[in-house]
Amino acid sequence: MTLQTFRGVAAVSIQHLREHLDQDVLVQGWLYNLRSKGKLRFLQIRDGSGIVQAVVAKGAVDDEFFEAAGTLTQECGVRLIGRPVEDARAPGGVELQPSYVEKVSASEDYPITKKEHGPAFLMEHRHLWLRSRKQAATMRIRDEVCHAIREFFYERDFYCMDSPMFTPNACEGTTTLFGVDYFGEQAFLTQSGQLYAEASAMALGKVYVFGPVFRAEKSKTRKHLTEFWMIEPEAAYYDLDDVMKLAEDFVSYIVGRVLERRRADLEVLERDLSKLEPATKTPFPRISYRDAEKLLEGDPTFEPGEDFGAPHETKIGAEFDRPVLIHRYPRKIKAFYMKADPEDADLALCVDMIAPDGYGEIIGGSQREEDLATLEQQVKKHRLPAEAFRWYVDLRRFGSVPHGGFGLGLERLVAWIAGAEHIRECIPFPRMLYRIYP
Repeated sequence: MTLQTFRGVAAVSIQHLREHLDQDVLVQGWLYNLRSKGKLRFLQIRDGSGIVQAVVAKGAVDDEFFEAAGTLTQECGVRLIGRPVEDARAPGGVELQPSYVEKVSASEDYPITKKEHGPAFLMEHRHLWLRSRKQAATMRIRDEVCHAIREFFYERDFYCMDSPMFTPNACEGTTTLFGVDYFGEQAFLTQSGQLYAEASAMALGKVYVFGPVFRAEKSKTRKHLTEFWMIEPEAAYYDLDDVMKLAEDFVSYIVGRVLERRRADLEVLERDLSKLEPATKTPFPRISYRDAEKLLEGDPTFEPGEDFGAPHETKIGAEFDRPVLIHRYPRKIKAFYMKADPEDADLALCVDMIAPDGYGEIIGGSQREEDLATLEQQVKKHRLPAEAFRWYVDLRRFGSVPHGGFGLGLERLVAWIAGAEHIRECIPFPRMLYRIYP
């Protein structure tokens, strides 16, 4: 016996059972649900890849196996040998007819039941809540998105370059950073890998960073986490138009990939696919900040010239059937490294992508300032510590070229695609303002 066989029968994951119809297979997983009716026991078995119903019939298995099946409890480990058969009524169109049933481990008084549980209870039991049908579907969609990200950039000759987690300086100021003691020196957990991605782009041309970032924002909304994952491509010789084209191609590719390969999981989540299908086609709508302002005319909560808040993004996004790109925001409300629009120095060559259905900003990007003197002035104007940014300014001293890129929050993208009510459902173990357990 090996990890992949038992009693000479090969293990098959539930998602691949259809490929082994009428063959003996080994299914190893956990009991999701059990009901009995006369001489039949209906077992729902999950293994992480999906759920299959196994119908244990008295007489079709030894009596000891039939009786054992009746003693299984929610989430106990279970091993079955049987034959998958087609059944249009069954989840996935396949049902398992077992000839062998074995209880592998116990699970008594499982705390998450069919009754309604509040979010606080579910978050306290996140290590178990992950096993539920909808949470597992969301995690599989997240995994598909991650695969699509890497393949998208690989196909376009971008190199993955890791930026450090410990940094001596902030990307956009220190107010939302977690400070740490670094052998007696002040350091911070990174809020973005962008600045280091710019250095990497000057070495390899086209790169992307894919890793965790940390924001010490005291925000308690459905869109914020203190630890999340960012994807940050950066490319030499890219202008704002190149950045916008890359951003819309990127999101379109990912949505198309999830619709193609994870449609069953989207259906588990009851996602309205008609809300996603338009996003598989480019170009996306593009409007200037000043055009976006017009969509908010009469809104007493919006101050012209200021950044958009969540309600404003929701209102703007509702005007379109797919993500919209808003470009050229006022320079005064954007980061120091963004290049000024040569046609209007009060505007920055930047772009935000707003998702529909109230999911808000999923991408923020810009063409970067490549001029040495201008960047030095910006560092001074924003009162940033010159010594901490010396290495970054050096990039403009030695072979500076036009370049640009963007950052995309993985969890926000997954939330929109999956139709999640809260971003906490889109990362295995969320870290929020008042949540660091489990």
